[in-house]
Amino acid sequence: MRSLNGNLARLWLRVGPRFLPFADAATIDLPLGRLLRLSLFQVSVGMALVLLAGTLNRVMIVELGVSAALVAFMVSLPILFAPIRALIGFRSDHHRSALGWRRVPYIWIGTMLQFGGLAMMPFALMVLSEPGDGPALAGPLGAALAFLLVGAGLHTTQTAGLALATDLAPEKSRPRVVALLYVMLLAGMVLSSLVLGLLLKDFSPQRLIQVIQAAAVVTLILNTVALWKQESRNPERTRRDTPRPSFMTAWRTFGEGGRVTRLLVAIGLGTAAFSMQDILLEPYGGEVLGLSVSATTTLTAIWAGGMLAAFALAARLLGRGGNPYFLAACGAMIGVVAFSAVIFAAPLQSPMLFRFGTLLIGFGGGLFAVGGLIAAMALGRGDNAGMALGVWGAVQATAAGAAIAAGGAINDIISALAERGLLGEALAGPATGYSVVYHIEILLLFATLVAIGPLVHTRWRVQQPTTSSTQRFGLADFPG
Repeated sequence: MRSLNGNLARLWLRVGPRFLPFADAATIDLPLGRLLRLSLFQVSVGMALVLLAGTLNRVMIVELGVSAALVAFMVSLPILFAPIRALIGFRSDHHRSALGWRRVPYIWIGTMLQFGGLAMMPFALMVLSEPGDGPALAGPLGAALAFLLVGAGLHTTQTAGLALATDLAPEKSRPRVVALLYVMLLAGMVLSSLVLGLLLKDFSPQRLIQVIQAAAVVTLILNTVALWKQESRNPERTRRDTPRPSFMTAWRTFGEGGRVTRLLVAIGLGTAAFSMQDILLEPYGGEVLGLSVSATTTLTAIWAGGMLAAFALAARLLGRGGNPYFLAACGAMIGVVAFSAVIFAAPLQSPMLFRFGTLLIGFGGGLFAVGGLIAAMALGRGDNAGMALGVWGAVQATAAGAAIAAGGAINDIISALAERGLLGEALAGPATGYSVVYHIEILLLFATLVAIGPLVHTRWRVQQPTTSSTQRFGLADFPG
């Protein structure tokens, strides 16, 4: 046995880091163990997203009997906080603290907001479903406050966490770091959906309280481990008498150069295009193509597989100096092919073509997401990295939320008109509403290409790491 172990160890030593996923994201300043620990905040964000938009959405409507309109309002509340991410990023860039931290206070505040919202959420939902003798508004107000706290927490945590990752990662390794952070977000969402589904299989109010409050504790643990000894303390940089520009001054400085607005428009359009079908793919497969529940459940795995492949490819190409604008444009073009395949799957009655389109949606969306984020990170020069990522997050989250809501509404309206025969006999089928949404997504992708096209020719240069950075790193800069 000892000989076998020795042979296996020698075999692993022959496998270079380039064959191990994201092993080359680590650097001397940011080793892999520390990077994986930092990425745990993405796992907690992924868990919160699954809870809000997936698990609780279904539990509130089916098990607790809450009206779908009220549930939609609750789920949309976290989106209201998304535009404030720009302000959070700006404040973290210029945070004044005697302790010398800029990002850690905001990650901690976001963590506590998530924890507080999740801790009170099950009780608020119980009051919402069974009002009792108390004030009628107690349930809705409590649930709204819980959703708002969780949404504010995850937006604050993710903005400050990404800004901290930008601070820590050398510019050359940022593409691989970003890809790894996306993978951790995806892993957090997939793992959370599986675990939460298993734990809530035998639903009861007591089980719901236990599960959501356990999620609150897990959030606190993950984020505490993630931020522990990550940011070095520099009291000189965060002195209270350090001049801080106003938000508008920083915004005007950030917008200088002319490509910021165009990039943000492209990110908003592309994100909306890849998000509008989020809640429609599985119903489309079941209602139009006649797929079983188990068959539509595998769509998430197919989509996630495409996205993981895109992350790996993006990390490899961008790590070699690839242009993120070109990569995002390629993602948009692949999206056009993907949604065309999904549309043609209905008249051809081809589940295989539908699955292929789903795979390409994940692949194109992954390339677009990583390319867009890397381009946004490059806008954050000097002390405005937090603001750049905050603006990116605000545009991305707002566009995704609005697109998901719009996709559902458009599908319902068009389907209702088609069922009444108001669109003609040829469009009276169940696929009409879905098809209109997919065509709108294709139009949005073409608009994205128009917006991002001129940026593809932008000169892109990845700075090589300098030894001076390591020479400046001394005892006073150690975390904690």
